Amino acid sequence: MEEIEAKFLEIDIKKIIEKLESLGAKKNFDIIYRRRVFDFPNDSLESNHSWLRLRDEGDQITLSYKKRFGVGENLNDLGMNETEIIVSDFNKTADILLSIGMIEKFYEENKRLKYTLDEVEFCIDEWPLIPPYLEIEGRNWAEVENMAIKLDLNWREHIRCSTMQIYKHYGINEKEYSVLTFEEQTKNTQNT
Repeated sequence: MEEIEAKFLEIDIKKIIEKLESLGAKKNFDIIYRRRVFDFPNDSLESNHSWLRLRDEGDQITLSYKKRFGVGENLNDLGMNETEIIVSDFNKTADILLSIGMIEKFYEENKRLKYTLDEVEFCIDEWPLIPPYLEIEGRNWAEVENMAIKLDLNWREHIRCSTMQIYKHYGINEKEYSVLTFEEQTKNTQNT
């Protein structure tokens, strides 16, 4: 299923929160996500612009297959497909993936503040080493664009890409890290 999501870089968190709350958006949570990303030893997922992500969202754990489509230069993809299921155990799911021959590419954490308004999700994401950004996810592109305008964002500045592409935009190769958290940034000796 296509992920209908637009990102806006280098946001002013305080202004976005004030605008969301003035529009009547409901704050859902403010948590730290843990994620482990997996591939096969031959990097067959990566070579196909895709990856398998295991994410602990605090209240649930998800396993997602994500694939970029219409892959463009820098921040210009046409979009992304995502298939996701809920699993019951973060570490046991990782053990299953490892036991069938997958390898863990990296472990990451990020802070996410989530609001909803009229079934549209607004996620303020903070990641280690890069400025914060906003994701607006809805049921269709017109709805997402309308909400961006309500937040006084310039729709022409939205991007459709992965976090890895955002890191690249800032001159950071996310794949060089085996651990990327706010407290620890460990480079992977195999990729450097």
